[in-house]
Amino acid sequence: MKRFLKWAADIMNKSNKEHLMVGMEPTGHYWLCFAQFLRDKNHKVVLVNPFHVKRSKEFDDNSPTKNDRKDPKTIAMLVKDGRYVEPNIPEGIYSELRIAVDIREMLTKDLNKIKNRVARWLDIYFPEFNKVFADWEGKAALITLKEFPTPAKILGIGAEEILAAWKKEINRAVGAKRALKLMRSCQSKCW
Repeated sequence: MKRFLKWAADIMNKSNKEHLMVGMEPTGHYWLCFAQFLRDKNHKVVLVNPFHVKRSKEFDDNSPTKNDRKDPKTIAMLVKDGRYVEPNIPEGIYSELRIAVDIREMLTKDLNKIKNRVARWLDIYFPEFNKVFADWEGKAALITLKEFPTPAKILGIGAEEILAAWKKEINRAVGAKRALKLMRSCQSKCW
């Protein structure tokens, strides 16, 4: 980054310019640190829309090819023409809130993927499970999936052992009827 500032300062001196405005394409997350560095040095940072960069390249030379020599020229042209926006980079608590929201969204997506995988697995390998448990995230359901994850394992141990496993971790009364229903549902299918 220091090399960039030295390079920019040399150009500014040759051109008799006092202020530096840096245009960039906000693809990925790499631009954020660089933009913050420049802002900390009191330089103006502007962003150009990646879609506009792509279209401008195609318009200028009738070729959609992307390369490292072509993109900066296109970005510079868009900045020169005033086709940019100034980023709103939050600072302080607002920055922390944005990070927290981003992390929460990512975790929510990951959790949904995991839930969908479990539901898919149950639908394919253990469809009887959903006839016994309304929600696979309930305590007894989770214990069952952890200790006896397949119909074959349930048939191999019996209702009494299932009930005993539930009672180890669930303080309230757990149903012997549910254990028997689970056993019967597994027996109804040939495994």
